[in-house]
Order: sequence, then C-alpha cells, then structure tokens
Amino acid sequence: MSARIATWWTILRICLEERLVYRGDFALGTLMRFLPIVTQIFLWYAIFEARGSSALAGYSYEEFVAYYLLTMVSRAFSSMPGLASGITRQIRDGEIKKYLIQPVDMLGFLFLSRFAHKIAYYSVAIGPFALVFFLCRGYFHNLPAEAATHSPATAAAFAASLVMSFVLGFYLEASLGLIGFWWLEVSSLLFVYMLFNFFLSGHMFPLDMLPQPWRAIFDAIPLKYLAYYPAAVFLGKVKHADLAIDLCVQFAWVVFFIGLSRFMFQRGLKRYSGFGG
Repeated sequence: MSARIATWWTILRICLEERLVYRGDFALGTLMRFLPIVTQIFLWYAIFEARGSSALAGYSYEEFVAYYLLTMVSRAFSSMPGLASGITRQIRDGEIKKYLIQPVDMLGFLFLSRFAHKIAYYSVAIGPFALVFFLCRGYFHNLPAEAATHSPATAAAFAASLVMSFVLGFYLEASLGLIGFWWLEVSSLLFVYMLFNFFLSGHMFPLDMLPQPWRAIFDAIPLKYLAYYPAAVFLGKVKHADLAIDLCVQFAWVVFFIGLSRFMFQRGLKRYSGFGG
C-alpha cells in the first residue's frame, strides 16, 4: 500500500511541476475568459430594464451577474478540455499499450494529471479570479441570508459541490472517451455532448428559468452539477433542507460514473488489439 501511495505521489508531483513550468499563460487566459461576462452584464441589464421588473425567475439583476461569475468558478473545476478526445486518440493510435505493460492504472494516472492541472491552474489564476470578483463585489452585497456569505453550512456545501463537480466532470468525460474502444471516431459524439453540456449544465442561463416538465427532466440528469448547482448553492437558491439530499444525489452520480468508467475500461480491454513495437 505504501509503495502504491509513493507511486501516485510521484506522478502527481511530476505532473504539477511540469504544468507550473510551462503554463504561465494561465493567468492571462483566465482573465480573458471573464470578458464575455461584460456582454452578459449589459444584456441582462437591458432585459431587466425592458421588463420593468426587479426579479426574473427568482433572480434579481445583481444575482444574475453573480450567478454568471460563479458558473465560471464551477466550470473551472468541472471542465476537462481534451480528456475524452485524448483517451480516444490513445486507444486508436495504440498509445494505450503503455498502460497495459507498465504497473500504472490509466484512469488513475489521468485523474492525477488533471488534479495537478487544477492545482497549477488555481495557483496561478487565483489572482485574476480575485481581481474580477473584487471589481464585481457590488453584485454580491444583497444576497439572501441562505447564501454562502452568510451561512457556514451553505459555504461547506458549496465547497463540497465544487470538489464533486471536479470528480464528476472527470469520470463523465472519461466514460465518453472510453467509447473509443467500440467507436474509433467519437468527435461528432463529443461535439453533441459539449453542445448539450453548455445548455443543460446551466452555463448559459440558470436552470430555474426552465418551465415544467423540462426543469424536472434536467434535474434528473447529472449535467446540472457541473455549473448550475454550485452557483445556486452559493447564492442560497437551494434550501437548507435540500442541501444534504442534493449533495447525496451528486455523490451518487460520482460513484456511478466511477463505476461506469471502470466497467467500460475492463470491457474495452477485452476488445482491444495492439500490434507492432
């Protein structure tokens, strides 16, 4: 057991060192990702002005802006750019053979690699995040009493939802990438997934705006935990009585996709054939 822990620690340390050395663009890239928020601020200001209403779907104008800022944080945790396509490419090109002849678990290695990526990313990008949230601090002043800024329980739930969104995002996309054992080309499938993910995760608009039965349908799928749910928890849109239940559901989805990815990997190896040196 101690040898395995030492192996995983070595992998994590090397991955982290590599990213801190060559990813100096994290800070500037993070700041640029916030630029579309400026458009969202003017857009929703115009919508609220035209409606002459102080609230829309239970959100004030300030809460709408705060929501979009918080979804940027959520997506920074849950997004896994290039993971699924990278797994498929390794299967198609035969690179996966290195995991079959070495005592290193592929999914474990990739998970540690992404974990190191997130550590390196936030170590560098925390400055731009802090700057943007400081400049937009006025949008967080009038949050409900249930918001994370007022309630330790809500703050803890927000942190837990972010951590689980990272694990969920990794194993969900890993499962999509492992489809490469059956379909060698999954780029079209990944494009469709990313399109639906953008809408159904709440990245484009709060899912509270959806009418029934669509709201109930989208609540039943895991995508909302990638962006919408952590932001809604922080803003106090999830009642305290529902926090524990929702976090358990999110945890259940995490366990499901961990099991699914492991099952797909083992089944896929039975189909895989590698030739050459």
